[in-house]
Amino acid sequence: MNNPSLQPKRKSFLEHNEVYFWTATIHQWNPLMLADKYKDVVIDSLRYLSVAGKIDVYAFVIMPNHIHLIWRINEPNGKESPQGSLLKYTAHQFKKMLRSENNHALSLYAVNASNKSYEFWQRDSLATPLYTHKVALQKLKYIHNNPLAEYWQLAKDPCDYKYSSAPYYELDKKNFNFLKDL
Repeated sequence: MNNPSLQPKRKSFLEHNEVYFWTATIHQWNPLMLADKYKDVVIDSLRYLSVAGKIDVYAFVIMPNHIHLIWRINEPNGKESPQGSLLKYTAHQFKKMLRSENNHALSLYAVNASNKSYEFWQRDSLATPLYTHKVALQKLKYIHNNPLAEYWQLAKDPCDYKYSSAPYYELDKKNFNFLKDL
C-alpha cells in the first residue's frame, strides 16, 4: 500500500458528548514540548476549555512531540471546535515563545501555505471513540505508561511524570483541577 490515496484516513472529527482517545502530534515529530514551558501552554488551554464547559478531560499525557487525551467534546468554542481551539491557541503561543527567544527552531515549523507561515501540529490528529469501559481503561493505561517507554525514559513510574493524569488515578493527587474521573 505505497499509494497514499489507498491509505486509510485517520478520523479526526469528534462527535459532541462522546468519549474519545485523541492524539495530536507536533509537526514532523519535532520534540518542541521537551521544555516544560511548552507543556504548560497545553495545560493552560485544557484548563480554559474545561472551565468554560467546552470539554471534559478524563486523562492526558503531554510528551515531547505529541499529546494523548481521553476527553469529551461538549460544545463548540464559539465558531470553532474545542480541539481546533486547543491546537490554534497552542500554536500561536508556541510561535510567540520561539520568536521571543530568537530561536532558530522556529524555522523547523515553517510551511509554504497560503493560509499560514508556520505549522506546529500535524494535520492528522487521531480520534478513536471509546465505546466500552474496558477499551477506555486500556487507553488510560497506555497513556500513563507512555513516559516510561524505552525511547523516552522520562520517568521510572507513571506517577513520577508531572505532565500526566497518572497521579490523579493512582495517588488521588488533584494536581490538575480540570480532570474528571473516567
